[in-house]
Amino acid sequence: MSFDEKRAWIQAVVAVCGYGTYVAIVLARAGQTPLTEVHYVGTLLWTVGGAIVAGIVLHILSGMVLPGGTGKDQRDREINRFGEHVGQSFVVVGAVGALLMAMAELPYFWIANTLYLAFVLSAVLGSVAKIAAYRRGFQ
Repeated sequence: MSFDEKRAWIQAVVAVCGYGTYVAIVLARAGQTPLTEVHYVGTLLWTVGGAIVAGIVLHILSGMVLPGGTGKDQRDREINRFGEHVGQSFVVVGAVGALLMAMAELPYFWIANTLYLAFVLSAVLGSVAKIAAYRRGFQ
């Protein structure tokens, strides 16, 4: 497994776990309270920060523990570019959705969570595209 494929796996797992943690905490806080009234900002910032730190630590540990070269060839660069292009589609969709929500003057909760979900889906979709390209081949 190449170093970039390991990075894709780590990014996908960290994104899903971080977002899952955020959703679980926000839903636990909600109880009988409407979601738009739940204090979510601190939780969002901590889970994003935690995911960034976890990703860095896991990348370092995987480089130290798991075998695999760090050199990139042309195929690795093309797969990375392909995965990034695929993943960015959700950032665009999320930004357009958030823009429409802002124009409709929806609560900040929904706008922020739409953007966060778009970033998570972008990371997961981009990682899945990279993993599939490494596993099934890439032209």
